[in-house]
Amino acid sequence: MNAGMEEQVAPKKPENIFDAPLLSSRDKAKLRAGMPPVYVNHSNVGGTTIRDIHMENFSVTVGGRDLIQDVTLTLAFGRHYGLVGRNGTGKTSLLRAMAQHAIDGIPKNCQILHVEQEVTGDDTTALQCVLNADVERVQLMQEEAQLGQLLKDLEYEAESKQRVDKSKGDVDKDSISKRLEEIYKRLEFIDADAAEARAASILAGLSFTPEMQCKNTKSFSGGWRMRIALARALFIEPDLLLLDEPTNHLDLHAVLWLETYLLKWPKTFIVVSHAREFLNTVVTDVLHLHGKKLHAYKGDYDTFERTREEHLKNQMKAFETNEKARGHMQAFIDKFRYNAKRASLVQSRIKALERMEHVDAVVSDPDYKFEFPTPDDRPGPPIISFSDASFGYPGGPILFKNLNFGIDLDSRIAMVGSNGIGKSTILKLISGDLQPTSGTVFRSPKVRMAVFSQHHVDGLDLTVNPLLYMMRCFPGVPEQKLRSHLGSFGVTGNLALQSMYTLSGGQKSRVAFAKITFKKPHIILLDEPSNHLDLDAVEALIQGLLIFQGGVLMVSHDEHLITGSVDELWAVTDGKVAPFPGTFKEYKKMLTT
Repeated sequence: MNAGMEEQVAPKKPENIFDAPLLSSRDKAKLRAGMPPVYVNHSNVGGTTIRDIHMENFSVTVGGRDLIQDVTLTLAFGRHYGLVGRNGTGKTSLLRAMAQHAIDGIPKNCQILHVEQEVTGDDTTALQCVLNADVERVQLMQEEAQLGQLLKDLEYEAESKQRVDKSKGDVDKDSISKRLEEIYKRLEFIDADAAEARAASILAGLSFTPEMQCKNTKSFSGGWRMRIALARALFIEPDLLLLDEPTNHLDLHAVLWLETYLLKWPKTFIVVSHAREFLNTVVTDVLHLHGKKLHAYKGDYDTFERTREEHLKNQMKAFETNEKARGHMQAFIDKFRYNAKRASLVQSRIKALERMEHVDAVVSDPDYKFEFPTPDDRPGPPIISFSDASFGYPGGPILFKNLNFGIDLDSRIAMVGSNGIGKSTILKLISGDLQPTSGTVFRSPKVRMAVFSQHHVDGLDLTVNPLLYMMRCFPGVPEQKLRSHLGSFGVTGNLALQSMYTLSGGQKSRVAFAKITFKKPHIILLDEPSNHLDLDAVEALIQGLLIFQGGVLMVSHDEHLITGSVDELWAVTDGKVAPFPGTFKEYKKMLTT
C-alpha cells in the first residue's frame, strides 16, 4: 500500500444516491434491488474482491418455457468464455438472468455488465458518455469546481471587503481548502488525469475519429450508439462482462482491435458470437448450451468442436455396446424365462440387467438448411453493369466516382471496407433502390434480385407466426408450398407456428431469408447476413450459397463465411471499388500493418 494511503478519503456521496444525475434508470433499478450500479469502481485497490463465481443447480425459464434446467456452473476468475449453442436455446436469456443477479451464487456486490442496449441519444458527447461511467471521478471534479469557485468568491470578498451571499459567508475558508486537498489526493489516487486519454483510446479503437468523439450521442445511428455502449463497458471493467454478438456493429478494423483488447482483459467475460475466428482468438473456454444443459470445454472454438465430436463418437459406441449387451441378456431372459432348469441363470441375467449402467443415446441437432431455390430461367449477359457511375446523396459530397464493374450469375463476391465507407450504398445502387448521380447502372430487365439486410429482419411482423406472415406476403400461394419453402431455411414444425416475437434473432433472420428468396432470384445481395445466426447456421449458409445456381455479392467481415463461400474480394476505399489481389487473411494482415 502506498505511503499515506490511510489519509485517502472517499468522496462525499449525494444524500440519496438515487438522485445522482449520472445513474441511468437501469442502474437505479439495480440499486433498489440491492445490486450495485455498474460504473467504474475504485474501491478495490488491489483488484476485484470477486473471484470465482459458483452457480449451483439453477434453471432459466422464459414465458413458462424451461430453457436451462438444473445446471451447475463455475466461472473461474480471469477466464474468457465463449457461450455457443443453437438459436433459441437460451443464450441471451442466460446472460440476462446473470446480469439481473437472478441466479443464486452470484455475489450481490458483483458488478455485472451486459452489453445489450445502445446508449441513450442525447446532448452528451460520445467521449463524455464514456467518461460519465466513472461516477466518482465526475462527482469529484464537479465538487472541485464548485468549491474552487466558492473559494474565489471568499477571497474576492476579503479583498474588496464587500458583503457576499450569507450562505457563502458562513462557509469556513479553511474547511474548503481542506476538502479541496482531499479531493486532489483522491483524484490523483484514482488516476483521474488518465481517464480521458483511456476513454478516447477505446473509442478510437472502435473507429471513432476525434471529431466523432465530440459529437452528441443523439447524432449517431443505433449501431454507433451500440459501439459507445461497448466502449463504456470496456472503460468500466466490471467484475463480469457479458457480450452478446459484439462484432455485429463493428467493421473489420474495430473487430481486430477488440480482439487485441479482449486478449488482455484481466477479469472474466462471457461472449456470444457467430464469428468463429473471433471466438478462436479471444476465448479460453467454451460453454455449450444444448438440451437445456451447459457443458464446459477447455480451449478455443475449434478445439471444442474436435473434443465434442470425439465425445459424441465415444458416447455412440458406448450406447451401441450397452444396447447390444442388453439385447443379448433380454433375449436369454425371454427365451428361458419359463425353463425351470435355467431359472437361476435367468435370475442372474435379470439382476445383471438391472445393475447395468444406463447410457444415453446421442441426441443430434437436426441439420440446418439454407436451400436457395434454383431459378427456372437463366438470363444472358450482361446482368448488372456499372459504367462510369458516380453517386452522392443530395446536398452531400460525391461518395463514388466513375465506378466500372459488372456482376453475373457466376459471381461470388465479398465487399470489405470500414463502416461508413459506402458498402451498403453500393448494394442499393445495384438493387435499384438508389440511382447514380451520373453515369449508368444497367440491370437486365429479366434479372430477379433478392436483398437481405437487418432492415428486412426488423421489418418482420412480430404479431404473427412465420407461416401466416408468408401467406400475407404471397396471397394465393398454397399453404403447403409456403411451409415447404420455410422448411428450406430450417423453419419447420412448431417453429413455423410460433409468434415471431418469441423467435431468436437468428430464427427471424431465417424467416427473412425465406421471404426474400421465394421468387427464385438470380442474384442475392447480402448485407452482414451472418449477424444473429448461430455457428451451425453460418455453416449451413455457406453450404447453401455454394450450391446456389446464381450470383452472390455480400458485405461481411465474417472470415469463415467469406473464405467458405466466395472466390473474390472487392475492397471499398476512398470512393473506389476494386478487386483485392489476395485472400481475406492477407487483407486482415494488411489492415494490421
